[in-house]
Amino acid sequence: MPPPAFPSSRRYLPAASHDFLLPAYDPIMWLLGFRKALLPLVDQAELQDGYTVLDVGCGTGTLTILIAERHRGVRVTGVDPDPKALARAERKAARTGAAIAFERGFGDALAHPDASFDRVFSSMMFHHVPKDEKLDVLKEIRRVLKPRGRLEFLDFAGGTHTMLAHVLHGRQASAPAEARLLQRMREAGFSAARRIGTRGTIAGPIAYYQAIA
Repeated sequence: MPPPAFPSSRRYLPAASHDFLLPAYDPIMWLLGFRKALLPLVDQAELQDGYTVLDVGCGTGTLTILIAERHRGVRVTGVDPDPKALARAERKAARTGAAIAFERGFGDALAHPDASFDRVFSSMMFHHVPKDEKLDVLKEIRRVLKPRGRLEFLDFAGGTHTMLAHVLHGRQASAPAEARLLQRMREAGFSAARRIGTRGTIAGPIAYYQAIA
């Protein structure tokens, strides 16, 4: 079955909120310590050789590449609607030698069959998704996960977020209420949806979640 045609008229928020910020996005995120903050997310996934992994909303590929570098025995795919961010991700991956497939697409229309992945990651992406599309994204992630596969999820937590967070992540840089997020995960068909932990950053608190397909 061929992948669905990319809807060229569909709008999306760029990885850095604005295209002109994209060249500075990775250096700023590195200075803020966000790459280090991704390590617990990768560790909680308990990846094993042979696993298939999808990073939804991969942006410039920082998490996608980190997964591939730390776990050479897994097959990693990153998907994002932003072609400029994907081009940057592909260049970064080429420099590291990491074998990653990058695809252009939306989280609610993944070009993969049912039960394709052992793990799906979502990192600092969900707050970009319009409110009326959030459940559809979670349902689509649930569809492509294998039975007992897991969603490994990171996003802003409750609390105050800095102006820098809003510049880099748009006006949606505030957490959905945790109860509503976990309820959406359950409505999408996940079980054992829970928060794993919380971490403070210069941009504000972030929270780690996990849910089982």
